[in-house]
Amino acid sequence: MHQPPAQQPTPPFDALSARKLRAGLGMAPEHVAYGMRTSYGLPHVSPDLVVAWERGTVAPAGPEITALAGVLWCSPGELIGAPRTLREHRAARGLAAEDVARAVGFDVLAYLRMEEADEWDGTERQSSALAGILELSPADLVTITGREPRLAELLRSAVMTRWQAYVRPVGRMLPVDRRLVGDALRALHTEYQGLMTATLSWSGGSAAAGADSAGRDFLDRIVDHFWSEVGRADGSA
Repeated sequence: MHQPPAQQPTPPFDALSARKLRAGLGMAPEHVAYGMRTSYGLPHVSPDLVVAWERGTVAPAGPEITALAGVLWCSPGELIGAPRTLREHRAARGLAAEDVARAVGFDVLAYLRMEEADEWDGTERQSSALAGILELSPADLVTITGREPRLAELLRSAVMTRWQAYVRPVGRMLPVDRRLVGDALRALHTEYQGLMTATLSWSGGSAAAGADSAGRDFLDRIVDHFWSEVGRADGSA
């Protein structure tokens, strides 16, 4: 069977950093485009394209990021944001699709379809292999494999009821020591219940409204709070 050529994915681009660096140099998009055309041999770069990059509507390719970094007097790494998708994580590691597909036990076409749809459909063993070759953190692995909504649901239930009942189901989802999961859930439960107690303790007014708002915000960001607590319990935060 004929295999497609290796795709070169686009690295995740930090549009905000690019805009701030350009503004800090007092340059207009026209100046950036001119520098990339004349100094780096990229005749297609126009001021409108630079603006599109900075707005995040278009992502520059690897050679364009290198040239843009040269014009903005920075390293390419300063223009690369944190990977979010499966393809961006692969790009950040400089790996071809064939390399990742082989490591996780997928046909390259099947793997590329998952990248295109941004949906991971691997087994637990394949997910573990994916985490290894892409050097994914537990949080990244949960996001890429589409388990973050379910994790958020479990965490909200844990902080609003008995957290002890959720150590096992949360632990089954994550490549994290069960003790760390328990410590994190206990800390989150204590913090959330404290916010709710503050809401009930005030007879009304802005203090009660503020506590109630803080409680809703806490639940909205429960996954971020969870990973912060896991890091703290593990001594890495």
